[in-house]
Amino acid sequence: MAKKLAGKMKLQVPAGKANPSPPVGPALGQRGINIMEFCKAFNAKTADLEPGAPCPTVITYYQDKSFTMDIKTPPASYFLKKAANVKSGAKTPSRETVGTVTAAQVKEIAEAKMKDLNANDIEGAMQIILGSARSMGIEVK
Repeated sequence: MAKKLAGKMKLQVPAGKANPSPPVGPALGQRGINIMEFCKAFNAKTADLEPGAPCPTVITYYQDKSFTMDIKTPPASYFLKKAANVKSGAKTPSRETVGTVTAAQVKEIAEAKMKDLNANDIEGAMQIILGSARSMGIEVK
């Protein structure tokens, strides 16, 4: 017999740094999810990622207090800011340029995010990343 689904929630947690303090602890606690079990499982699954990289996580929890988690790759904006070596995007993206990335860096980001993007091939994924770069005011050389 299948488990009874109680709900789903989304959190963005830094890779390898899940702990019971806010915002993770209260969000999980009010839904009856074992906080320490989540933290240990999340930190183990994200050990191979860069520490501190924001990881969007979809948590599906069941009535018997068990849960499953789907950890996605960090957002494209995180990779673009890191590649362009900037702290934040432009205030007015269409008029202002805050940094530059190369086509090779865009391809590398597209390959890293391929499993989470809605693209059939690497060229389509690169177009999605280019759109993100444009909306942040990052120029591609």
